Amino acid sequence: MYNYPIKRAPYQAKKISNSNRGMAFEDMINSSNEQYLSRDIAVIYKKPTPVQIVDVDYPKRSMAKITEAYYKTPSTTDYNGLYKGFYIDFDAKQCNSTTSFPLSNVHEHQIRHLERVMKHGGIGFLLVYFNKLNEIYLIDSNQILEYHNNSKNGGRKSISIEDFRSNCILIKESFPIRVPYLNAVDILIDKLKK
Repeated sequence: MYNYPIKRAPYQAKKISNSNRGMAFEDMINSSNEQYLSRDIAVIYKKPTPVQIVDVDYPKRSMAKITEAYYKTPSTTDYNGLYKGFYIDFDAKQCNSTTSFPLSNVHEHQIRHLERVMKHGGIGFLLVYFNKLNEIYLIDSNQILEYHNNSKNGGRKSISIEDFRSNCILIKESFPIRVPYLNAVDILIDKLKK
């Protein structure tokens, strides 16, 4: 038709907070878990965080709004389920650093939980997303415990990216399963069978 000039607003990138980056990683894992479930590969779910609701505002009957709530207990890890007859339990962590992952990102109660999972024959691990590098790694419970214990005895308080690249399992994003972490879990299962 007519070629009228159109004035467009300048592009502005959306600011993403650190918590939103972590949520984006969780969304990727949730999407992967949905794919695993729909393809009957595994049954793995995000655990709900136990919350004690203290106060609710009812501006309208149909619009209840929680105004005050507290965590009942510290949560253990984010995900659990079954894969090939194995109990799977893991947490998703994201990291803004390009050089290392701070061990302070893994809480003491999470370490103890992963230790118990391992003790009872389950497979526990962390998925660590270095978002600036766009690299995802699986680090198993044994490795986390080793790094944690070393840091308690005066060792490093972080795990270097070189250690991840040398000693952990790289997970490459794909489609339709965004984070195909069960390929890495297969490697852990093979180690258990030996």
